[in-house]
Amino acid sequence: MPTFWQTGIRHYNSEAASIIAKLSVRIAIISDIHSNLEALTSAFAAIDAEHVDTIVCLGDIVGYGANPNECLSLVRSRCSTILLGNHDAAALDLSFANQFTLNAQLSAIWTFGILLDENKAFLKDLPQDKTLGDVLLSHASPFEPKEWHYVISEYDTREAFRAFTERICFIGHSHIPVIFSERGKAATVSETGRFIVNVGSIGQPRDGNPNLSFGIFDTELWSYQNVRIGYDIDTAAEKIRKAGLPRTLAERLYHGM
Repeated sequence: MPTFWQTGIRHYNSEAASIIAKLSVRIAIISDIHSNLEALTSAFAAIDAEHVDTIVCLGDIVGYGANPNECLSLVRSRCSTILLGNHDAAALDLSFANQFTLNAQLSAIWTFGILLDENKAFLKDLPQDKTLGDVLLSHASPFEPKEWHYVISEYDTREAFRAFTERICFIGHSHIPVIFSERGKAATVSETGRFIVNVGSIGQPRDGNPNLSFGIFDTELWSYQNVRIGYDIDTAAEKIRKAGLPRTLAERLYHGM
């Protein structure tokens, strides 16, 4: 296992923890930016209008898109907590891309070559999950996080719920926004019960809706809102084509798949 797994897996961010400890906190939760600068800047503009207290990122900042360094710079400047995703890991060690699709592998190779050393150093120290009070943040599944399991169906949640004790866990990875309770899919979260919430993807939605997706969680009301907004797909797609990345990665943005 690469050495960067050996440090920072449960890195404690005192700034984020102190914010979460307040009585009422509105948290914006973003994930799976995938080097899509147009989507990310649109998301941050929408988040700013929501007057949140803090922003957290669940990982996969890079991969697929044409602006990995720019997206990393923005996320580093705006987010109080940042996790490592599997595409971020592949940008450090291409062996992690062995299980990727061909287009994802080609993107990982391109990203590995263009990523600045300072950004590689930053990614190296990121954790895969983080606990903030009664909230768990995880890129993929809280069950065996180093295996990058998907949580897509109610079946997938069985091991996931057993793997954490917090009241709510926020995840990304599948790019499909959904809420699960211990009884199955749910329309919303509540103060009773435990939940796993996938906030969807900023840069590459895969639920048939091309609009970017993120979440806002209120720790006092214990309420969650999924936010979907459009962005400049034409520019993001053209950048992918000009970079020489697989054209499929550009075309899929229009279809949310």
